Amino acid sequence: MKHLDLRGLKCPLPVLKTRKFLAALAPGESVEVSCTDPMSVIDLPHMLRETGDVLESQSHAQGLAIFVIRKQGLP
Repeated sequence: MKHLDLRGLKCPLPVLKTRKFLAALAPGESVEVSCTDPMSVIDLPHMLRETGDVLESQSHAQGLAIFVIRKQGLP
């Protein structure tokens, strides 16, 4: 699994950087995205509904949101 550290970035950068990172992944690959922007818990799931990629898990603790996202399509 790949990791994308977006701590410290504010909206819209977490969404833009995640979208760009996902575009470079092969179908079926996963990435763990770490964000501190409070809007990311709304913005990233919304972006995934648009792209069709899969939010496999989401957690939030002590100001850090972690998303596990799988690129759409078959591996």
